[in-house]
Amino acid sequence: MTKDLITVTSPLLPDLEEFNTMLKEIWRSKWVANNGQFHKQLEKELAAYLDIPYVSLFTNGTLPLLTALQALRITGEVITTPYSFVATTHCIWWSGCKPVFVDIDPATGNIDPEKIEAAITPQTTAIMPVHVYGQPCDTKRIQEIADKYGLKVIYDAAHAFGVKIDGESILRAGDLSTLSFHATKVYNTLEGGAMIMHDEATKKRIDYLKNFGFAGETEVIAPGINSKVDEVRAAYGILNLRQVDAAIEARQRVAVRYRKALSAVDGITCMDEIPDVRYNYSYFPIFIQADQYGMTRDELYFKMKEQNVLGRRYFYPLISEFSIYRGLPSAAPENLPNAHKMANSVICLPMHHALCENDICRVLDCILK
Repeated sequence: MTKDLITVTSPLLPDLEEFNTMLKEIWRSKWVANNGQFHKQLEKELAAYLDIPYVSLFTNGTLPLLTALQALRITGEVITTPYSFVATTHCIWWSGCKPVFVDIDPATGNIDPEKIEAAITPQTTAIMPVHVYGQPCDTKRIQEIADKYGLKVIYDAAHAFGVKIDGESILRAGDLSTLSFHATKVYNTLEGGAMIMHDEATKKRIDYLKNFGFAGETEVIAPGINSKVDEVRAAYGILNLRQVDAAIEARQRVAVRYRKALSAVDGITCMDEIPDVRYNYSYFPIFIQADQYGMTRDELYFKMKEQNVLGRRYFYPLISEFSIYRGLPSAAPENLPNAHKMANSVICLPMHHALCENDICRVLDCILK
């Protein structure tokens, strides 16, 4: 008998009756897009929940990265990580800039601040780090480097919804931060995203840029783009915000089970949790040392698949290994040993709010047996 499929993630879905009530209000008002009441409400509620001064909603998680680069007028070279989803680097390329890869910290998977300075040239204008798996970057050290060389810092915080250090949102770091609200994320609006900024003037400029650059009915002040969020997804997001804490708590319980069961398994390591960090448990990566575990990462990955348990080799391959970026001098494997090691050993286990005890046991059975 074929076992039910256990997916690596599952979307957080609002109550259908509540959602239908909000849809009826949208149908009644006939205001379905362009800064409607639910759009305004969601921005306000997100700012309060995330403990940030200003947020601007976007229609996906890629467009705020592109818009951030435009808003800060970034040119030349942008230092970034090869250990991320391709959108991080694609946005740099689409903006006419040159991505420069530096290696990662093997403990966190994040860009290694101690490798950044050596990569800075007269053409460097910005740093684009990623809070990988929701693990906070060393934001203090990165800012010190940025201040020393006069660089902008844009954080790709796609994984870091609600993450805090010492009670303060990591979204307050840098010049701008961006979020993804894709269906695979802890908090989702089906597709969606957001940008976090620190002052009203920047918020105003970003809102112009995501609406073709319109500053009024007849005035266009910048070559903007269309990134606006419709009322349907805004309503969906309002409802999901009410249940995201419960979803994070459910994810935490799964993480605790995984960590306890795998702690004594030779050849398998998990990421350490940093003290005083409020995590969102967006992912649970494990790392396979084949000589100790007795099986390679890929052998385990496909064994899990045979048991209808879907992990994900996230992030594999490295962005620097794709043909479009492989020719960059900074993409040379000898420059990125830690990133290559992590990419070649990682499996992200199923992690979401809907996993039951039987699901968790099945995942662990694949690994422990």
